[in-house]
Amino acid sequence: MAKTKSKKVTPLMQQYFQVKSAHPDALLLFRVGDFYETFAEDAIKCSNALGIVLTSRNNGGSDIELAGFPYHSLDVYLPKLVKSGFRVAICEQLEKPSKEKKIVKRGVTDVVTPGVSFHDNILDFDKNNFLASIHFEAKDKIGVAFIDVSTAEFYISQGNPGLINKLLQTFQPNEVIYSKPMEREIKSLQTTDLYLYPLEDWIFSHDFAIEKLQDHFNVKTFKGYGIETLTAGQVAAGTILQYLHSIENKKLDHIQNIQRLNNEDFLWLDQFTIKNLELLNSQHPSGTSLIDILDKTKSPMGARLLKKWTVMPLVSLPLIQNRLDQVDYLLTHEETKQFVINQIQKMGDLERFASKISIQKLNPREFIALLKSLTVSNEIKEFLAKSEETNFKVLSDKIVPCEALIEKLSKAITPEPPVNLQKGYVIKEGYHETLDEYRYLISNSKGILLEIQQREIAATGITNLKIGFNNVFGYYLEVTNKYKNQGLIPENWIRKQTLTNAERYISEELKEIEQKILQAQEKMFALEEKLYAELLAFSKDYIPFLLNNAQIIASLDCIGSFATIADTHDYCKPVLDEAFKIEIKQARHPVIECQLEHKTSYIPNDIYLDNEDQQIIMITGPNMSGKSAVLRQTALICLMAQMGCYVPAKSAHLGILDKIFTRVGASDNISSGESTFMVEMNETSSIMN
Repeated sequence: MAKTKSKKVTPLMQQYFQVKSAHPDALLLFRVGDFYETFAEDAIKCSNALGIVLTSRNNGGSDIELAGFPYHSLDVYLPKLVKSGFRVAICEQLEKPSKEKKIVKRGVTDVVTPGVSFHDNILDFDKNNFLASIHFEAKDKIGVAFIDVSTAEFYISQGNPGLINKLLQTFQPNEVIYSKPMEREIKSLQTTDLYLYPLEDWIFSHDFAIEKLQDHFNVKTFKGYGIETLTAGQVAAGTILQYLHSIENKKLDHIQNIQRLNNEDFLWLDQFTIKNLELLNSQHPSGTSLIDILDKTKSPMGARLLKKWTVMPLVSLPLIQNRLDQVDYLLTHEETKQFVINQIQKMGDLERFASKISIQKLNPREFIALLKSLTVSNEIKEFLAKSEETNFKVLSDKIVPCEALIEKLSKAITPEPPVNLQKGYVIKEGYHETLDEYRYLISNSKGILLEIQQREIAATGITNLKIGFNNVFGYYLEVTNKYKNQGLIPENWIRKQTLTNAERYISEELKEIEQKILQAQEKMFALEEKLYAELLAFSKDYIPFLLNNAQIIASLDCIGSFATIADTHDYCKPVLDEAFKIEIKQARHPVIECQLEHKTSYIPNDIYLDNEDQQIIMITGPNMSGKSAVLRQTALICLMAQMGCYVPAKSAHLGILDKIFTRVGASDNISSGESTFMVEMNETSSIMN
C-alpha cells in the first residue's frame, strides 16, 4: 500500500492531490522542473510498467512513493504506459518559476487514453484510432458513434445487436464508452477484446447528449447531416463529445462533419465473415491477411482509407464502375500511374496535420511537411486536369489549391526548422522586422558595442576609451584619469563610479543597447512563439480544405494501389451487373498464391452460380484438399470486385451482392461453454436468419 497518510502535507503534494482528485482513474504525470513525477499508487504502477526506479519523497514528515523520468523522455515512456492499458493525465507547469512564487501554477493539459491521442508515438500511421460510444435505447435500437480525433472522422449509426457487432468488428475501436448500468448489455456484444470504460448514467441522458451535439455543430436540426431519425445514435455521438471535453480535449474545431453509416450503401459483412475471411487480421500469428496483399498505398491517408474500403465494399454499380475505370486508366497509362504514385509518396499525413493545427500542436517540421504536401497536391491537380479520364478530371476540380496558405508558410518558416519551437530560429529571416532586429542584436552584440566604442572615441578624442560590463549597473564607458579633466566628457554621459585611476560613465544610447541585448533572447523567443501562434490561427481556416484534399489524395492512393497489384499479380477487370450470377474463370486465392514458393503455381478453379440452373455448389474432399480455399477465394473475389479492385482470375462476370456470410474452419469458444459444433450451429442460425 502507498504511504500517503500524513498529518502534514507539503504545498507541492497538496497541489498534486488536488489535481489528482479531478482525474482519479488516470495515471498522473506531474511536471516538477525538468521531470514528470508520479506519486503513491501511481508511482508503483509507473515503476512496474516502465521498469524505472521506485524511490520516495518527504511529504511533511513522512515519505511518499515517487517514480519519475525526464520531461524530454515523454515520447519514449508515454506510449509504453498507454499500451500497458493506462489512462494518462499530463499535468504541466502553466507559468515560469520565480523567486516571488513558492509554487507554480499547474494544470492538466492533456489526457491520453487508448482511444484518444494526438501523439505520433502512440498512433499507428496506417491505422485509425477510433473511440466508440454505445447507447442502449431499446433491445433492437442501439446507438453507436465512432470518432478518430487524430483524423477528424466522425460516424454514427443505430440498429440491432447484430449491426453493432458488425460495426465494432469493422471499425475495431481502441476504446468503448458506455453507461455504467448497461454492464450486462455491453458484455452481450462482441466487446471481449475491446478496452471498455464506463461513464455515469446522466451523461447518456437524451436531452443532455443531443444538446451537446447540437452545440458542437451549431445546428438546431440534424436534417442536413441525414441523421435526424437516429436518436439513439445522436445520444452516442453527443456522449463522445462530452467525454472528450471531460478529458481536456476541448479544441475540436477540426471535427466539422458527422457521417451516417447506411447499411444499404455497403456490402454486408458480419463480424464472423470479417474474421473468417481474414480481411484485416490473420487468425494465425504468422499468417497474412487480405489487406497485407492489397495495400501498396504510399500515404498514411491512403492506408487508412483502404482498410475501410476492404470491410465496407460498395453496392452501387456506378460507384464501383468509377473505381474500376480509374484503375483501368492507370494500367493503360503508365506515365500517369507512375506520376500519381511518385507524387503521393512525397506527401505527409494531411488529416493528422489538420487535427494538430486545431489543437495548436503542429510542430515546425510538420509545417514544412504540410507545405510540401500542399505543393505536391497542386502538382497532382494540374496533372490530372489534363487527363482523358473523366473521373480524374472531377478529382482534379475537387482539390483545393490553398495558395494563400502555401504563400504564407513559404514566407514564414525556415526550410529546415528544428522540431521544437523552443529552440528558436523557426521563423524565416525577413518575415518580421523586430524579430530580425533581436536576432541581429544577439548574434552581433560584441560588434555593436565595438561600433559604439569606435564612434565615441572619434567623437570625444578619448583614444583609450573602453566599454565594460558589471552586474551592478550593466554596460559602462571607462575613461582614465588622463582624460578626466580635459573637458572631453560629453554632457549627456552620467558618472556612475570613481576608481583609483579611472571613472565609469553610462549613456542613454548604451543603456538602450544594453536593455535590448539583455532582453533580446527572451523577447526573441516570446515574439517567435507569438508569430508561430498566428501561423497556426491562420492555418486553422484551411482545416476543411486540408481534410477535403486528404480524402481525394487517399482515394487516388487506393486506386494506385489497386493498379499496382493488378499489374504485379496479373489480375483481371471484373464485369459487374445486376444479374443473379457468379461466373469466374480460373479463380485464384489472392493471399495463398502470394505465399507459394517461387516457381510454384496456384491451381485455379472455375466457379459458376446463378439463380436458375445452379444455386448451390456442394464441395467434398479430404482434409487439406482446398475446400475452404475455394469458398474463401470466391467470397474474396466478389468482395474485391465490389471494392473497385481487379480480381485474381482470367475473367469474372459477377452480379452485385448485398451480403456475404461465411462459416469456415473449426473453432470453439470453451470459455463461454460453446463447443465447435455449438459455435457452428449458432453462426449457421445467424446466416439463415
